[in-house]
Amino acid sequence: MRKRAVSACLALLVSLVAVEFAQAQTTHIRSVRELEHDTSPPLDKIAPIPTPAMPQQVIPLHRTRGIFTPGAPKTDTALQSTVTSTLSTTSGQNFLGLGNGLPGFTVQYIPPDTNGAAGETQFVQWVNASFAVFDKSNGHVVYGPAAGNTLWSGFGGPCERNNSGDPIAQYDKIANRWVLMQPVFKPSYYLCVAVSTSSDATGGYNRYAFQIPNKLFPDYPKLGVWPDGYYVTYNQFQGNFFQGAAACALDRANMLLGNPATMQCTTIGTSYGSLLPVDFDGTIAPPAGSPAYFLNYGSNLASLDLWKFHVDWNNSANTTLTGPQ
Repeated sequence: MRKRAVSACLALLVSLVAVEFAQAQTTHIRSVRELEHDTSPPLDKIAPIPTPAMPQQVIPLHRTRGIFTPGAPKTDTALQSTVTSTLSTTSGQNFLGLGNGLPGFTVQYIPPDTNGAAGETQFVQWVNASFAVFDKSNGHVVYGPAAGNTLWSGFGGPCERNNSGDPIAQYDKIANRWVLMQPVFKPSYYLCVAVSTSSDATGGYNRYAFQIPNKLFPDYPKLGVWPDGYYVTYNQFQGNFFQGAAACALDRANMLLGNPATMQCTTIGTSYGSLLPVDFDGTIAPPAGSPAYFLNYGSNLASLDLWKFHVDWNNSANTTLTGPQ
């Protein structure tokens, strides 16, 4: 009797582990080919589209489910418990970026979604619907301010017609290229991605338009650089109803070359929102074959949730997202 009970317990344990692994491993990957792509003329040959003067608009917050419910308080074992000595810093260049007082720039939206990236000699800043290129050595404006859809002038389609905000400016430190992304917030919803052809932000760009899978509103997009792809996250909405977080990989290798490219996406359940993708910094590359990582502040407001994204560009059926841990 005892042997049968132990065997039954082991069988139950194995089945529970199998179920847990099956739940943790996402295999419903959707591969999306770009709707169109091209290579632009140098940006400094494209006339900046001015952003219209308009009253400031407050953009409502789209709340996700499951991440605002406090759980039982827990002790943070990694919390620093001692005070270190004061550290001194040396200031570098200090100049006015996109903001009040910069000629040609108007604050349009609240929140402004301010972000920027530093390249070898330039700094690109994007504040909601406007962007500009600055010289790092002296802070002078090299290009702009310009409406975000200036990047897609002559491209056609929704990327050229719309300037929705929620942009991202990144610098691919592995290839020394700029990666600029802006969503289209009008149905059928798109991600517009431009990858520079050199380290010069005022040069040409390989431009891509990807349609959002399932035609869901892509709120709060984020983009990170990794050796095997550009990784993107966004919150999905149908009307005001949260449909779960999306985790996607863009075909970095082909986008750097200006070739046709695909995007592989999957949806994480409605218990998780506002994921952040991994982003490469420094000079030491991760180990070959390393997965990309996604991180989320847990729904209990006391933990971090971690996912691992393994992408196979030859066969999306082999792509997996595992987690959370």
